Amino acid sequence: MNCKMNIPFSPPDVSDLEVQEVSAALRSGWITTGQRTKQLETKIAEYVGTERCVCLNSQTACAEMALRVLGIGPGDEVITSAYTYTASASVIDHIGAKIVLIDTQRDSYEMDYEQLERAINRRTKAIIPVDLGGVPCDYDRIMAIVERQKSVFSPSNDIQKALGRVAVMSDAAHAFGASRKGTMVGAIADFSAFSFHAVKNLTTAEGGALTWRTIPGINNDDIYKELQLLSLHGQSKDAMAKTKLGAWEYDIIGTWYKCNMTDIAAAMGLAQLKRYAGMLVCRKEIIARYDEAFSSLGVEVLTHDTADYKSSGHLYLTRVSGITVEQRNEIIIKMAEQGIACNVHYKPLPMHTAYKKMGFDIVNYPNAYARFANEISLPLHTCLTNEQVEYIVENYVSVLKEYI
Repeated sequence: MNCKMNIPFSPPDVSDLEVQEVSAALRSGWITTGQRTKQLETKIAEYVGTERCVCLNSQTACAEMALRVLGIGPGDEVITSAYTYTASASVIDHIGAKIVLIDTQRDSYEMDYEQLERAINRRTKAIIPVDLGGVPCDYDRIMAIVERQKSVFSPSNDIQKALGRVAVMSDAAHAFGASRKGTMVGAIADFSAFSFHAVKNLTTAEGGALTWRTIPGINNDDIYKELQLLSLHGQSKDAMAKTKLGAWEYDIIGTWYKCNMTDIAAAMGLAQLKRYAGMLVCRKEIIARYDEAFSSLGVEVLTHDTADYKSSGHLYLTRVSGITVEQRNEIIIKMAEQGIACNVHYKPLPMHTAYKKMGFDIVNYPNAYARFANEISLPLHTCLTNEQVEYIVENYVSVLKEYI
C-alpha cells in the first residue's frame, strides 16, 4: 500500500480563475449585491432552463423565501423527508408552519411516496423532496400525487390559487447540474433551491440560488421583485439603485429579511460556472472508478446515472450490509487513521434534539434509520488526484474485508 496520504472529505476546488474574478470584484469598488450577482442569476437561469433566478446567501434562505412567496405560514403543513439535513425542515419551522416528516422507502433514500400521499390534507401547502447526493427524486410520481390530491387543496394566496394544488419545492442543495428525463433540476419542481456552500459542487463560499417554473397567470417579474423585497429588508430600491445621483430616497414595504448575495460571492460563482462542465465530468470519472472497485464486494452504492436521470455526482454514498452502527463508526475511524476523511449522510432528523423536542421519534422512521445505520460516504470531489482515488479504494477494500 502507498505511503499515508491526507485526504479531506470535500475541500473547495478554487483555481486561478476564481482568484482573478474575485480580485476584479474587490478592485471594482462594488462588492455587495450588484451587476455580478445579476449576471450570475441570468447565467444560472439559462443553465437550468428557467426564465428567472434569484441568488441569495444560502440555500436555506432561498427555500425560506420561496415558502414566504407561496404565502405559507401558521396553520399550514409542509411535508419533507426524515432522511435529510436540517435545512430541509428548519425553514418550515421558521415560517411558523407544521413540519411533517416522511420515512424513506425501504432500501431507498427517497421518501415513501405512498406515505407521502396519505399525509396530504387540507392544511398541506407544500412538499419539499430532497435530491440526496445529487440524484433527482421521482418527480413524475410526486407531481402525479399532488394532481390526484387537488380536491383537498385549500389555496390561501394568488400563487397557490394559480397552481391549484400542493406546491412542489425541491431541496436541490446537492443537485446543481443534475437532470431527469432531459429536464434540468431547477426547471422540474415548482421552486428549486440550490446550495453553493463551500462543500458543494459549485461554490460561492456561502450562497444559493432559487429558480422556479413559470406559473400560468403569475408574472415571473412579480415573483422576482417580491423575492428582492423579502431578501433586502423590504427596501424598495437595492443598493445600486440608491447610488444614482439624487436617487437616495426609498421606501420600506415590509419589515422583512436580509439574505442577499454579494458580488464577491457571485464573482466566485461566475468563475466556477465557466469550469463546471469539466468538474462534472471529473466527478463522474471518480464515481465510475469507485463503482468498478466496489461492485464485487457486495457494498451498496448510490446509483448516479440511469436512463431516467443524470446525477450531479455530489456524494458517494455506500452501505455495508450487516454491520452495526458501532462497526460503521469503527470503519470511519480506521479510514481516518489512514488519513482519509469519511462522513455519514445523514443522521435522520428525528434523532436530533431539536426534532425530538418537537415530538418526532426515530422509532416511527425505521427505513430512514436502516439507511443511516450502515452508511459511509467516501470523499468525492474534483481536487482528488488519480493516486488519491486509488489510495481511497485500496484502503476501503482493505478495511471492509474485516467486516464483510
